Amino acid sequence: MATVSELGGYLRLRRERLRPQDVGLPAGSRRRVPGLRREEVALLAGISVEYYLRLEQGRDQHPSDQVLDSLARALRLDADAETYLRALARPRRPAARHGGGALRPERAAAGVRSLIDSWTATPATVVGRSLTTLAANPLAVALNPYFAPGTSTLRAAFLEPAMRAYYRDWDAMTAKTVAHLRSMAAGVDDPRLLALIGELTLRSERFRTLWARQDVRIRTSGVTLLRHPRAGDLDLHYEKLALPQAPGQMLITYHARPGTASSARLELLARG
Repeated sequence: MATVSELGGYLRLRRERLRPQDVGLPAGSRRRVPGLRREEVALLAGISVEYYLRLEQGRDQHPSDQVLDSLARALRLDADAETYLRALARPRRPAARHGGGALRPERAAAGVRSLIDSWTATPATVVGRSLTTLAANPLAVALNPYFAPGTSTLRAAFLEPAMRAYYRDWDAMTAKTVAHLRSMAAGVDDPRLLALIGELTLRSERFRTLWARQDVRIRTSGVTLLRHPRAGDLDLHYEKLALPQAPGQMLITYHARPGTASSARLELLARG
């Protein structure tokens, strides 16, 4: 289950990010701490200061839904941040194992693999719970070799210099990726994902900085700006679709707006 220190640390971080004027309180001139005081959060949430202190220090592990509602309002959390708060306060979903032993290997369903292979003009991948690519059609691999099955695109984004060259918006892309990873890591107890987070924390200064910010964003669609060595600059829209028959897996597709230069370049890439 999520450790209590994660919940307490997140409450403290969000408290320190708020200014008194953000919540209608006087700023004052003799504040010794950044952001709001614990007493002010407790007042806004309608709970006792002693109880809030127990939550932030990790001495209470089971805040009620009503308390979580109140804290989300007090801390001005958006929908994604509130979802993350609730995930930290509730048990995680354990990763599937063989009889309680080794982790069960993830596979993309045969029907899904066949489906994306039939999309000759649409790059598509299937990504597992640990963010390793489980399946990819030929156009996806032609678009980016780090989309190939068996590859961790997340790992490559921070540790492979060539991957950085593929993204014109590398800074924005990595920030969005880590914010999305935060939402996933709070809900799934998968040693493979946790090991990857540990590796990136040790080896990538960029990842450490983003991870420490504890930003949370659940993004299922958007635009990514690529620079392909042969096709040139591509502005591609992506969609992330959950696969109900395989909890934790996502189908990711990419497409360009019809009639744009990116669409023409993607068509050329599809022709080989």
